[in-house]
Amino acid sequence: MDKARSETKPVISGPMHAARAHDSAHKHVAGSADYIDDMPEPAGLLHGALGMADRAHAQIVAIDLDAVRAAPGVVAVLTSRDVPGINDIASGSHHDEPLIADRLVQFHGQVIFAVIAETRDQARRAARLARIDYKDLPFWTDIDGALQNGAPLVTPGMTLKRGEAEDELDKADHRIAGTMRIGGQEHFYLEGQIALAIPGEDDDVAVWSSTQHPSEIQHIVSHVLAVPSNAVTVHVRRMGGGFGGKETQGNQFAALAAIAAKTLKRAVKFRPDRDEDMAVTGKRHDFRCDYDVAFDGNGVIHAVNANFAARCGYSADLSGPVTDRALFHADSSYFFPHVLLTSQPLKTHTCSNTAYRGFGGPQGMVGGERIIEEIAYHRGVDPLEIRKRNFYGPTGSGRDVTPYHQRVEDNIIARVVEELETSCDYQARRRAILDFNRTSPVIKKGIALTPVKFGISFTMTAFNQAGALVHIYQDGSIHLNHGGTEMGQGLYIKVAQVIADCFQVDVETVKITATTTGKVPNTSATAASSGSDLNGMAAYDAARQIKERLIAWAAERFDVAPDEIEFRPNRVKIGTKHDMPFAEFVHHAYFGRVQLSAAGFYKTPKIHWDRAAGRGTPFYYFAYGAACSEVSIDTLTGEYLMERTDILHDVGRSLNPAIDIGQIEGGFVQGMGWLTTEELWWDDKGRLRTHAPSTYKIPLASDRPKIFNTRLVPWSENAEPTIGRSKAVGEPPFMLAISVLEALSMAVASVADYKTCPRLDAPATPERVLMAVERLKAER
Repeated sequence: MDKARSETKPVISGPMHAARAHDSAHKHVAGSADYIDDMPEPAGLLHGALGMADRAHAQIVAIDLDAVRAAPGVVAVLTSRDVPGINDIASGSHHDEPLIADRLVQFHGQVIFAVIAETRDQARRAARLARIDYKDLPFWTDIDGALQNGAPLVTPGMTLKRGEAEDELDKADHRIAGTMRIGGQEHFYLEGQIALAIPGEDDDVAVWSSTQHPSEIQHIVSHVLAVPSNAVTVHVRRMGGGFGGKETQGNQFAALAAIAAKTLKRAVKFRPDRDEDMAVTGKRHDFRCDYDVAFDGNGVIHAVNANFAARCGYSADLSGPVTDRALFHADSSYFFPHVLLTSQPLKTHTCSNTAYRGFGGPQGMVGGERIIEEIAYHRGVDPLEIRKRNFYGPTGSGRDVTPYHQRVEDNIIARVVEELETSCDYQARRRAILDFNRTSPVIKKGIALTPVKFGISFTMTAFNQAGALVHIYQDGSIHLNHGGTEMGQGLYIKVAQVIADCFQVDVETVKITATTTGKVPNTSATAASSGSDLNGMAAYDAARQIKERLIAWAAERFDVAPDEIEFRPNRVKIGTKHDMPFAEFVHHAYFGRVQLSAAGFYKTPKIHWDRAAGRGTPFYYFAYGAACSEVSIDTLTGEYLMERTDILHDVGRSLNPAIDIGQIEGGFVQGMGWLTTEELWWDDKGRLRTHAPSTYKIPLASDRPKIFNTRLVPWSENAEPTIGRSKAVGEPPFMLAISVLEALSMAVASVADYKTCPRLDAPATPERVLMAVERLKAER
């Protein structure tokens, strides 16, 4: 092990809170984990391919598909007229996202028809033979173009207001206004979008989909087929990554496969090429943040007015909630006495952007940290000191209310930051970097320590619910099913640990089964970092019901008090006379006619939200963290290296420290890619040119920090009664990577004696770093 070795809490005895390997880790390593494209193909399987538009915005004047239909192996060609039900796959109630475009094309790559053929290669080749005449229409592909053309909003924006920011901006000692551009991001999941549909009798169809939201796939398929939801069963065993890109974006492929399967009465699979996947599916929203901040001589914020405009694409998708969450996190970890935040979800002629890890929160938080950075360079003070001066205060201090009027009652950010500052030796390292930069003419270094405060819950209150199904069989083995989906994040093993802990049996006793709408209905997406919170509690509720029945039966059967029945590791002790293996105990219970199955349910308490008023308690609790990153840049080329990162992150009482450490490190590296190397670029014809691994740069193993230290906060325990007093871990670590952008900013600022905020936009590619260096040199 090198210096990158991560530290975890000591392993706690018992199934829950123990560091355990991912349930499929050995299969991932061996290549034996089954994904949809690994499934044995049904007899007569057909393959689908997309017929995609080559205009950004146009009317379809004429379309000739004769050559497509005549191509070798082609069985059918689907157009909008072949949709039996509603030609719409929009998430929610917007009805603005056609499954197949009819007369209007709204982005380059939009699906105009689908080809069904005997082989995938035949389908893809045939899809290129269409002859389509267009009448081009005006288009815009970025935020500036949308604003210049008076683009409509894809969904109404939101306003958060507390105090009188517009009036108070002139009342503080200092005031700064600026603009920050924050780039989007491709999900780049290892397993691309894929769906397999098998027709059944009557209206029935079974769909295997790589989706984070099986119930939404069920709803969409039922709507496009014009059949009830009970005719559609969706299965998901695992995904090869999701990151939000499979929350709604699988709808199109599942719907096309289902229509073709039911029409042709044969199984149909859709698996787009990586280039097609990237061209058609939504990304992280890129933002333009225009901010105006007033502060006193000590850098304490008095008022903030900020607008967050977003490139949303041609339809609403999840842009409303995404831009809402950007505003929810624009305060980062800081109290704004007077604040006005607004969002602008703008229509563009690009693929419809969608959910991505953090769901708008990272963009809002980056904007908030830019404000801190502006103040720090203006006052000539270490940005960390400005951060500390503006942190939320203790409950009841008057500095504990967010822009959305929720009180921060579990605030531990100051302690987390203080402990990391000490453990990573921040102050001494910063002084050493300042000394180094004075004498190094070409290579400059930077260091930054940034905080994370991230709200946990779906802001759509109805989504904060989950179901689970637990069976115990006569031999003592346990069957577990719940509404959460496994995309590599370790949800299945965590929930299995919950069940094993409840009955005090080995985790291997619990069989983890594929998520299916036929077992647990009306599920929420596995998103918003809520997978363990919701599904863990639902599974616990099911196990609790069974356990209570077993205790009641045993108390009567063996004539003991209920409190004399004790579940011990793989055994059950009953009073002073009986002690038997768990399997034997269950076997007796079966013959005692005890119901050994239960459906569990959980809904998050306390939360409520009034979007129109901009008030409420949208989050059940906050997860906290801090990261310190050190970088070095070459001022002649803009190239840079990640020298070191230290992370201290709060997951409450971890359900599985090994899984959580992996999530933190993975989230950080993914966030680092978003803020440094990953750049989306559309050309003047509206074509996405960064549409493949050859043109889109995700972080490599060599891009990780040379020294990478990750620790969990050892003393944290969720103040709310979550499962095992744990906290969510999926999204919050992503924003730890803001420390990298801030460290790069410090290195750039050194060329002008740290007197000017570099205003480094994201992604901070080497080109942008170099241009910022040259700009600051010229201004100096």
